[in-house]
Amino acid sequence: MTQSVVVQVGQCGNQVGSRFWDLALREHASVNKKGIYDEALSSFFRNVDTRRSDEDNNDISGGKIRSLKARAVLIDMEEGVVNEILQGPLRDVFDSKQLITDVSGSGNNWAVGHKVYGSTYRDEIVENLRKAAEHCDCLQCFFVIHSMGGGTGSGLGTSVLNVLEDEFPEVCRIVTSVYPSAEDDVITSPYNSVLAMRELTEHADCVLPIENQSLVDIVNKIKHMSHSGKLGAEIKQSSTIISGQGGIKGQEKPFDAMNNIVANMLLNLTSSARFEGSLNMDLNEITMNLVPFPRLHYLVSSLSPLYTLADVNVPSRRLDQMFSDAFSKDHQLIHADPKHNLYLACALIVRGDVQVSDLRRNIERLKPSLPFVSWNQEGWKTGLCSVPPVGHSHSLLALANNTCVKSTFIELKDRFMKLYKKKAHLHHYLHVDGMEQSCFTEAVSSLSSLIEEYNQLDATKGLLMTDAQRLNIAV
Repeated sequence: MTQSVVVQVGQCGNQVGSRFWDLALREHASVNKKGIYDEALSSFFRNVDTRRSDEDNNDISGGKIRSLKARAVLIDMEEGVVNEILQGPLRDVFDSKQLITDVSGSGNNWAVGHKVYGSTYRDEIVENLRKAAEHCDCLQCFFVIHSMGGGTGSGLGTSVLNVLEDEFPEVCRIVTSVYPSAEDDVITSPYNSVLAMRELTEHADCVLPIENQSLVDIVNKIKHMSHSGKLGAEIKQSSTIISGQGGIKGQEKPFDAMNNIVANMLLNLTSSARFEGSLNMDLNEITMNLVPFPRLHYLVSSLSPLYTLADVNVPSRRLDQMFSDAFSKDHQLIHADPKHNLYLACALIVRGDVQVSDLRRNIERLKPSLPFVSWNQEGWKTGLCSVPPVGHSHSLLALANNTCVKSTFIELKDRFMKLYKKKAHLHHYLHVDGMEQSCFTEAVSSLSSLIEEYNQLDATKGLLMTDAQRLNIAV
């Protein structure tokens, strides 16, 4: 069995990470009734005997669960969110050696996060990552969770990505990046996002972009279903889809419901690594099968159902309807409609009591309406995990390498250029050591080049590939 390490950076990264660990523990608890430390748990958790004095050698490979510790590194340049985690119900899942914090924050400045803190904390970050890796028998993947709009998530988050590439070049790097909405309250978020984009394009193996605005729309849709009584839907007051505090009165935070959706996406993504199935999908296979060109590694994710928690009383979607939902624009985690653009490849990760024949039938049913690139008409990768999300009979995560992702990038570039043409707020970045104006021009040039690569692929939509001419060999 392989193991993975989660690296959560900044406020958003740590809040989403916190929800992921909480929900993952619930999933394992619903299956693992005897409290035995098994291979499923070992993929993301260590079993530690806290009575042993040698902290570097207190892992227990099997038997009863003693004390579960998340395979994680928590990084934030403000202490607030990490302190909340340490004082909350997950406090025993982490220990102080997994944490890297400061008190001053990055001031919504990519340059401070990347250049200043990235340099100051590099050795400590490397040491923490090395320790997490040493506790793994077979380290398969690093999951980085961060946001693009702030200073720590975008700047230090992408600095951590560079460290991972330098120190662990053979280990897959999958990044979940939360993109700011146009109404974001951080004025400099377009700068931070575009500067971070260049790093993601060059150093990540796979990026799952998620838009804040899409999460807001999904949460509003779920709440509307709840209030309108549509389909008999009801969300209990204690629902964790609404509150990350389990419904404790007055404890609900505005981003809790949004963070749950991202955490559920990660739960489904990692399900094959955590549980058995008739058609398990290796995490490395996602990159191998879905990324035909190294720079075009941005995968659009969609979930069905969107509310994968037991305490949301919405009737289960019929199996075929679940597949249709995953390809509708309402279920995408970015604002896009993949059906109107071009698929390079697509992965379906299905959980629950679903047969391979169900998968094949639905793929054949949907294929005519999904435009695939001419040279990869059969570009499907499928995974079946036998353990469904808590309270559901089945669920589906679709990961699409689709040119529709360029709409997010075009909008981001437009917002960047509005600021950059006026040189607004530029001085805040340029006074940071190692930050030159060329960093901005190179970042926007990288983004423009990425958009153009997607445009060139879109231009081939509907064209049938002709047989390539044979090479003439000179004798």
